[in-house]
Amino acid sequence: MILQIKLLSDTAQIPSYAKQGDSGFDLHADNAEPIEIGVSCRAIIPTGLAVAVDESLELQVRPRSGIAWKHGVTVLNTPGTVDSGYRNEVGVILINHGSEPFVVKRGDRIAQGVIAPVVRADFVVVSELPDSERGLGGFGHTGV
Repeated sequence: MILQIKLLSDTAQIPSYAKQGDSGFDLHADNAEPIEIGVSCRAIIPTGLAVAVDESLELQVRPRSGIAWKHGVTVLNTPGTVDSGYRNEVGVILINHGSEPFVVKRGDRIAQGVIAPVVRADFVVVSELPDSERGLGGFGHTGV
């Protein structure tokens, strides 16, 4: 599978898989100056990349477990979706749930990208839905 990317700056890094078998590839920050994300604050971090995703696919932007665990920093709209028609710069919305400010420098690995299939639905209005084992049980209906 080929993902077409456009480098929007001289410092943008081509995404890469860290290890054979990884499903996610690293996305790197491409900010000119360090960006400090305060506690309970968020920021859009530029990647310096634009992509052309096939119509049958999406690029999902997901958190990196290391910065989530060590610093409490995660992707706010996880997974972020880059649709096939989007051609602008891929930005990563990070939020700091940690207890200290978090600084993002150019080149930092800030998220991972995963290419996933898209299934489109045809919507049909019905008067009744088929029965299921769960039925109308809502959140917490199992008591666990």
